[in-house]
Amino acid sequence: MSDPARPDQPESGAEAKARRGRNIALALGLVLFVILIFVVTIVRLGGNVGNRF
Repeated sequence: MSDPARPDQPESGAEAKARRGRNIALALGLVLFVILIFVVTIVRLGGNVGNRF
């Protein structure tokens, strides 16, 4: 993470690569979580979707 005490120092390539890797991992985790919630919702609704009326 960037240090507010050193605002004038440029970011190294290793820090940028590590941050990018963390961002990709977080995005992938979030997408998988949303897919999991969607699948669980569809399974729980099951055949009851057509019986609403």
